[in-house]
Amino acid sequence: MVGRSRLGRPFGWLWASYAVSAYGSGLGFGALPLIAVLVVHAGPAQVSALSAVGPAMGALIAVPLAPWVEFRRKRQVMIMMDLARFAAMATIPVAYALGRLGFVQLLVISAVVAAAKIAFNAAGGAHLKALVRPDDLLVANARFESTNWSSIAVGPPLGGAAIGLFGPVTTVVADALSYLLSALCLTAIRGREPAPRGPREAPLTAGGGPVRAGALLDGWRHIMGHPGLRSLYLNQLLVAGLIMATEPLLAVLLLRRLGFPPWQYGLAFAVPCLGGLIGSRLARRVVARFGQDRVFRTVGTLRAVWLIGLAFVRPGVVGLVTVMAVELAIIINMSLYSPVLATYRLEHTPAQLVARTLSAWSIGQQASVAVLTALTGVLADATGPRTALTVAGLLILATPLLLPRRARTAPREPEASHGRS
Repeated sequence: MVGRSRLGRPFGWLWASYAVSAYGSGLGFGALPLIAVLVVHAGPAQVSALSAVGPAMGALIAVPLAPWVEFRRKRQVMIMMDLARFAAMATIPVAYALGRLGFVQLLVISAVVAAAKIAFNAAGGAHLKALVRPDDLLVANARFESTNWSSIAVGPPLGGAAIGLFGPVTTVVADALSYLLSALCLTAIRGREPAPRGPREAPLTAGGGPVRAGALLDGWRHIMGHPGLRSLYLNQLLVAGLIMATEPLLAVLLLRRLGFPPWQYGLAFAVPCLGGLIGSRLARRVVARFGQDRVFRTVGTLRAVWLIGLAFVRPGVVGLVTVMAVELAIIINMSLYSPVLATYRLEHTPAQLVARTLSAWSIGQQASVAVLTALTGVLADATGPRTALTVAGLLILATPLLLPRRARTAPREPEASHGRS
């Protein structure tokens, strides 16, 4: 059993930063589309654009940010991204109070927040690799995973209640303040972070020079040149994209076609998120007993086999239980698989490429979600949500074929200072 103090106080502050912003985002989950409907009076096309186009624009913005993140001190980048998200989100209550809130502003904010999140997570992964010992990476990633799922389970119901009591921008204020608190947690990490090093191990200054054009693609080159990472990346693009693409389809099916009340719809997604605590806590034990290879093949397959069940949802209690059971099975397997994947990705990426690799991974995944959501939406309009859910459920059954037969052993890197207290 691993005690919490083992990873050290610096990791504790990094984890606190992640937790604060995760719970803030949980409270603000779905706030922008809700404000678009209730305040801006946006139509279905605009709401869809806010959910898909905004993050896609953010992914494009993040492409040139990747080398910029790589060649700067990661903690400074994370603080800057937190402050950027705080500033962007804080404009919403100000504009709302002045009666000047508009759809274009929400779209820009969505893009800025998405780009800042990608840059923050890329810097955070690189900082984590320098902060904890290689043997502790799985424990650390499992803690982040459990925090993520608990915030999704608790945040949206509380956020919905807060909106009902205090108005539509309440959760946006909470989300904005969470980024400010996250930045404060990061400033509490003591010790000067070493200057980042480039491909030839030459220190790079914070000011830096012009980044070569090829640096924008170095993350993808590393992923696609590594057989294990390439297989896992392509698998993740399809699995994440198809699972996320079912959310709007399921909303239409449950709320409009089957007549579920909103509270049951929220319950159907909130309760299964508790399964994320189960999977993430099992990750280290399962890897220790069965090995990384078997986790990728077995759990990676189990993530994919349940989605087809959503196509058979019926009205009433049986339908509600069906949705919750399917979501619970998916989430338990996702939360067990994700920290193992995150650890493997860090183990097989050189320190000078971590930020660009994680950025490339996030950008590709975000683009995949946007494209597959749009395609399944078109299919649902032409055939109905149940047919589109069936197609998504059948397609995802083929994704285990992309999983690697055997994961490569991680190369050993020189030991760095891991900030133990």
